[in-house]
Amino acid sequence: MITYRKYRTYKWLRRRNIRRRMLLIICFLIIALLGVSLFSAAQNSQDKRTLSPQQVMEIVKQFHPVAKQADIFIEKAKADVTIAKGMFDPVLKNETAQKTFDGTDYYLYNRPELAIPTWFGIEVSAGLEKLSGSRTSPEETQGETSYFGISIPLAKNLLMDKRRAALQSAKIYRTASEAEKRNMLNNLLLDVMKSYWTWAQHFQAYKILTEAVAVNEKRVHLIRTAFQLGDRPAIDTTEALTQLQNFELLQSQAWLDFQNAGLDLSVYLWTAETQPYNLPELITPAADLQTITLNEAILPDLNNLLSVARLNHPELVLYNYKLDILGIEKKLKFQELLPVINFRYNQLGKGYNVLKTASGPLFENNFQYGLSLGIPLRLSQGRGEYRKAKLKITETQLQQSQKQLQIENKVKSYYNELVTLKLQIVLQEKAYKNYYALQRGEEIRFLAGESSLFLINARENKTLEALQKLQELKAKFFKTENLLQWSAGNLLQ
Repeated sequence: MITYRKYRTYKWLRRRNIRRRMLLIICFLIIALLGVSLFSAAQNSQDKRTLSPQQVMEIVKQFHPVAKQADIFIEKAKADVTIAKGMFDPVLKNETAQKTFDGTDYYLYNRPELAIPTWFGIEVSAGLEKLSGSRTSPEETQGETSYFGISIPLAKNLLMDKRRAALQSAKIYRTASEAEKRNMLNNLLLDVMKSYWTWAQHFQAYKILTEAVAVNEKRVHLIRTAFQLGDRPAIDTTEALTQLQNFELLQSQAWLDFQNAGLDLSVYLWTAETQPYNLPELITPAADLQTITLNEAILPDLNNLLSVARLNHPELVLYNYKLDILGIEKKLKFQELLPVINFRYNQLGKGYNVLKTASGPLFENNFQYGLSLGIPLRLSQGRGEYRKAKLKITETQLQQSQKQLQIENKVKSYYNELVTLKLQIVLQEKAYKNYYALQRGEEIRFLAGESSLFLINARENKTLEALQKLQELKAKFFKTENLLQWSAGNLLQ
């Protein structure tokens, strides 16, 4: 028979157990919401010292040594154009000679001349001549004379010669240097973006584990309190502490990976003074993988990317310039198949005013002309050089076709991978939500006395693994997106 005192004691114990159970429920709810609250607080108080992918790309394009080397490459190509133009510069020369022997003045002459090469192979010249002496050549005219003349190739070198070929090739190289710069930056930015998203991924892993450590610190405190109140066995405190220590170990490794990834990214960061720049620990990625949703992400159009790659990919454009240069070489080699026919005419004048003394038809008085003709009888060298030039063009066209096929296959491959990654991210997000729901269900069962802390920890580990896997897939998605744009030669856009 229950006495009144026993009944009072029973009611007091029941109220105490209810209060403890309510306390446990409230504490577990706090723990469950702690991750969300920590994340929200981190979002609201986010440090402004962040680095976005666009900022990294701009820094690299402006200050990285490879980018500056690309600019130097362009300037060197411009200098080559200036050098090639030098072969068309007017030339002013003067020849003076005198001979006196045994009291006899053999000759004394002075011959200044101005020669002006032109683009079409024609050379215009004008000069003065003063000749005196007793032993001069009978072909020479003594006294003061002047002349104005022209030299014309009538076959070989009429349409193309080495000077024009060098200048045209130099201009093509100057334009090609822009494509070469784009190709260098395209490859450089791919490596930069790989390092950036690896850095962002490790930061996200560290952030997730930091939140997990904070949650488990609260849980250890709760379990210890429950043990002191007699509601939980001592083994639960060991279970909770082991889980906390495991997360602290993972957090330490995640911090190390994040710092090392920052060092890898620092390799590509330089200052305006061309000094290497090391990322401080306080700078974090602006791209937060945990808040980025890719369910509605619009993928680039594959056909458009293929068209862009065919038209603008730097490597294919370089092949076009190479073919242009080989076309110039082919025209130059064709000249070897033509006979050498050079005509030279000088209008002569007495004194130093050729325009005053020159009169009448060109070939009637006061003129000098010459005509030279020559041709190899078998044209062996010319035929061989011309055939070799044509074979070089065919070889380069085959290389270009092969390179275009490789580029198109890369674009298609990375596009397929991007589509698959988007689907995997959607599935992984659902899996993460399911793992989290299982964890929450296990925590509710634990409060009802139908589960154990071991099962809660196991569920929590699976939830964190799913969350980390989700962030890895997101980082891989952005890396693949960069690879897709790189394969199309469009990463600079």
